[in-house]
Amino acid sequence: MANFYIDKSDITENRATITGEEAVHISRVLRMKKGDNVTLCDGEGTFYEATLSEFSEKSVAAEITSSRRAETEPEVKLTIFQGVPKNPKLETIVQKLTEIGAVKIVPVDTKRAVAKLDKSAKVERLRKIAREAAKQSKRGIVPEVADSMSFKKAVEMASESDLSIIAYEEEVETSLKMALSGKTPKTVSVMIGPEGGFEKAEIEKALDKDAKIISLGKRILRTETASITALSLIMLKAETI
Repeated sequence: MANFYIDKSDITENRATITGEEAVHISRVLRMKKGDNVTLCDGEGTFYEATLSEFSEKSVAAEITSSRRAETEPEVKLTIFQGVPKNPKLETIVQKLTEIGAVKIVPVDTKRAVAKLDKSAKVERLRKIAREAAKQSKRGIVPEVADSMSFKKAVEMASESDLSIIAYEEEVETSLKMALSGKTPKTVSVMIGPEGGFEKAEIEKALDKDAKIISLGKRILRTETASITALSLIMLKAETI
């Protein structure tokens, strides 16, 4: 059954109004008709089974027949703070992290980053990629893709999580497995450097905010591989997949 995202504000009692690209996709691309069944998601963790009931030039109405909480969302809330890499790596990172289960992806301006994410159009494209990846993987939410921020602000935000970790290629004692030992925290923040990695001064700032410095293994990973690997390993710890 086709799956479409709407805003929760588009639902009134048992009626949903579908607008924008989703309405265009229903009426002009898929050429669906009145009486066809669809699955709607409010992006906040609830799916709705509905039947298309009315078509207009800019919207499609549907009658909701039932609802259910999404079973695809992990209990642990994972945020990735990603040092901005060269294009199109960030697009791949956003897509894959959405599929795996991240709830928030934050591009971070670091000292060694050779790229900058300073155009709103780029951020909007990343948000669209997250939305499409969430639809494909049947996520109950669309992960938030934040505007890029400074490293200082990123470490402060990461410190608000139950567990804040930062991957560093020069770390040899503490593995991700060690950092995750014991009870799984409810919120985890992971900081991943850009192509050139983190500077020592940045690592020291993270330590000042109680971040755990960890290794992702004996081999040096590309930045896009590191973020995907870290998130996958945390998910393996957090749930059965």
